[in-house]
This record gives sequence, C-alpha cells and structure tokens, in this order.
Amino acid sequence: MLIVQKYGGTSLADTARIQAAARRVAGLAMQGCRMVVVVSAQGNTTDEMIAKSMQVNRRGAVREMDAYLAAGEQMAAGLMAMAVGALGCPAVSLTGWQAGIHTDAVFGNARILSVNPERILRELEAGKVVVTAGFQGVSDGGDITTLGRGGSDTTAVALAAYLQADRCQIFTDVDGVYDRDPRRYPDAVRFGRVSYERMLRLIENGAQVLHDRSVELARDYGIKVEVLSAFTGAPGTVVG
Repeated sequence: MLIVQKYGGTSLADTARIQAAARRVAGLAMQGCRMVVVVSAQGNTTDEMIAKSMQVNRRGAVREMDAYLAAGEQMAAGLMAMAVGALGCPAVSLTGWQAGIHTDAVFGNARILSVNPERILRELEAGKVVVTAGFQGVSDGGDITTLGRGGSDTTAVALAAYLQADRCQIFTDVDGVYDRDPRRYPDAVRFGRVSYERMLRLIENGAQVLHDRSVELARDYGIKVEVLSAFTGAPGTVVG
C-alpha cells in the first residue's frame, strides 16, 4: 500500500510533535506501507519569515520571496526525515523540485502543471520513507515557485494522483471537516463524508481546513482525501 500523508505547520510546531508524526509514519512503514510524507513549515515559521523580509524590502520581490519562503518547508522536511531515521526507518528529504513538481511561473501563487515522480519512486524502491517539502515547485525557467497559502495540501493531492496512491491523508489541528469553525462554535457538526462540491462551497464561505486547489485537483483525479487530527487519532472526514 502506498500512502501519502501531509502534516501542517501546527502538527510539526515543536520537537515533540515532529517526533509524534514520525512515530506514526515509521510505524506504517515498518508494517510494509510505502510512505510519502508532505510537510509544511513548522508553526509560525512562514509568518515570521515574511515579517523579516519586510524589514529589508517593503516593496516586495516576488521571485526572491519564493526562493526565501521555500526554505521553511525544506527545513521541516529535513527534520522530519531525521526524526523518522532516528526510529530505525530509512528516510530521505526532497525539495519540491527534487520531487519533480513542475509549476507555472506565477510567483507566490503558482499552479502545479505536472509531476515527474521518478525520483520519489526510486527512493521508495530503495526502501525509504520519502519526505517532501510542500508548498513549492519549479518553473520551466528553473525558478523556485510557491503555491500560495495552504499549498502543501495541493502538493499532497498532486503526489497522490501521480503516484496512484492508495490513501491520501491530511493531518491538521482539527479532527475533520465541520459545518463551521469548531474552535469558535462548540455546537459545530463534523461531517463523516463530504462531497468535493460541498467542500469547495465550505471553503468559499471561509473554511480553512483544505486548500481550494487541492480539492479541485482531488475531484479532477478522483482522489479521496481523509482529513484527520494529528493529535487525537479519532476518525476524520473523507472528502470525495
């Protein structure tokens, strides 16, 4: 079984959370699953990096911002691969472009055009867990690009589609998709399953649990996406 898992920034915010995610990943790998893990930057790393960039150039420099911000996910990928490796499970971290993710050249909000999974498949065949930096790719001109806020979700779904994964799981700080924000409304209702179209409507109305492009991509490729809590182990929501 080939499983793609994505861990958001909150799920990796500190050493304990990275190690908890690594234990989940390594446990499945040791059961014989082939694991591809997509990671976001840790905690508030991206916001902190944006704030630092504004100290040196308030006018912005879109190409350089993408080159700079992509480092947050790369650092998280390296840490996750090291954490998995420390559990006795071989792992390798890949940047977006090493993972074969090709995008257009719209800096800051690029779209994935294609994925060449050759490197990922080679590492899987070697018995390794593959940890890929989310939120990023490379343009035809060889420039680093980023996919916009929430873009790691789209990275995970794209890899699941091109790798023909058996499961695509998005781990986040809530235990599924709700009709409204459960952190603000205690009576919010969690969906066991929700269609692509309803999920897109929820996103239009402010739901932030998934990136809209990830849902569109899942719909187009027929990928079922599981939204799960990184902390509780409880059943989540199946989108699709």
